[in-house]
Amino acid sequence: MTAPDHVSPTEVVRRLTMDPGPWLSCDDCFRLVDRYVEVVLAAARPGEELAAMPAHLSGCSACAEEAATLLLLAAADAGIDPAPALERLVRG
Repeated sequence: MTAPDHVSPTEVVRRLTMDPGPWLSCDDCFRLVDRYVEVVLAAARPGEELAAMPAHLSGCSACAEEAATLLLLAAADAGIDPAPALERLVRG
């Protein structure tokens, strides 16, 4: 998956001004990404342990690409349309 060619100024401002806490490392993100993808696919609210995932994925393109790829694979395996879940993943 590739990054969009253009990010709106509104999205840039949102990313720059969002609350950075709680902090999450890439190692922690990698450890939690499978559970987070399951939550996003189910359209459920993430629990306390996954609360930092949206902020990390918004600021880390490598982890965001990993999450999106995993989401696409999980959706294909479950036989569901990944589009709504991908939108939730991007929105955080």
